[in-house]
Amino acid sequence: MALQGPIPVTFDMLFPYGCFIVGEVEKVKDFDASTKERFVQARDKNSGEPVWQVAVMDADPALKAAQKTVSVKILTTDQPATPPAAPGLPFTPVEFDHITVTPYVNQVGRLAYSIRVRTMRAPRTAAKHSAGGKDAA
Repeated sequence: MALQGPIPVTFDMLFPYGCFIVGEVEKVKDFDASTKERFVQARDKNSGEPVWQVAVMDADPALKAAQKTVSVKILTTDQPATPPAAPGLPFTPVEFDHITVTPYVNQVGRLAYSIRVRTMRAPRTAAKHSAGGKDAA
């Protein structure tokens, strides 16, 4: 099979209704290298860059509550800065670039996806999505 490893996708493919930050940007723990006394930040096995994570809420109205929040891993040397808060919104809208997803079977035997990105930024356009995930004209 020609398709192996992480699968590149666009932001609009992954979050057609957009998404919002609902947590802080945190270092991802390397569970193999860390001890009780010493925290070691995980590094991406391909690039060697430090791995950070942020929880985001998918704005897709069709998702069940348990499916709305996902963790996005960010591969970058410096701690990513969250975009500025949007006036009048309870959560900060965000977009990501250079996205890959890696499918895996989770602990309960269901298909899940690990989402990795290179950059996090403010959305380029405000609320451009209408019903069905299509761009509004």
